[in-house]
Amino acid sequence: MIEMKIGDKVRFLNEIGGGRVAGFQGKNIVLVEDEDGFQVPMLSTEVVVVGDEDYATSHLVEVKQEAKSKRLEADDEEPEPEAKPVTFKAKPMERRGGDRLSAYLAFVPIDAKELSQSRFESYLVNDSNYYLRYVYMTGENNAWTVRAEGELEPNTKEFIEEFGREDLNALEHCCVQMMAYKREKTFLMKPTVNAQLNVDTVKFYKLHAFRENDFFEQPALIYTLIENDVQKIKL
Repeated sequence: MIEMKIGDKVRFLNEIGGGRVAGFQGKNIVLVEDEDGFQVPMLSTEVVVVGDEDYATSHLVEVKQEAKSKRLEADDEEPEPEAKPVTFKAKPMERRGGDRLSAYLAFVPIDAKELSQSRFESYLVNDSNYYLRYVYMTGENNAWTVRAEGELEPNTKEFIEEFGREDLNALEHCCVQMMAYKREKTFLMKPTVNAQLNVDTVKFYKLHAFRENDFFEQPALIYTLIENDVQKIKL
């Protein structure tokens, strides 16, 4: 480190400016006199001798060079690619024996241990290699109301709705219509399913009516709409 003496030109390290050393206060304070004759006390660690260079210009050049260097480093960095939405979707898996159409309407208690207080969920189950375009309706006399419609992928189940016992009367008479097909391949045409059924609402009060099954981890009340290409419930 260069030892400073009175008359040396210095610049400030942490801010723009500087001047000449006019004197010292103790071991650590330097009195820096600027161009207007004002003396500024500075820590000796915060000033540096610049010799015959102009202190202000020298410091400004240094700052500009540092900023330019940072810009160049930033330009050299490859921009991160923008996140793109995932558009790939795996094709549904087919299983052996799944070309025979099977579909079910299922009711599952949310809390089977407290059946008297539990609400329920309804599902459509597609146990086949076909897509199913479906409409789920409930009716009173000849007036029908669509409760859900959509498409079931092969070998999947789909949540329809949640309901309580206060809704059972509206669900007592229901109908599920379905059309089966496959995508991107040939297939055997299946007859359109038009399954009407009367739901026994008394069973929603009996725990033994909800049984273990292959589709849910908890017991469920399951109505067969079609099984192995044979429609179980017909008009």
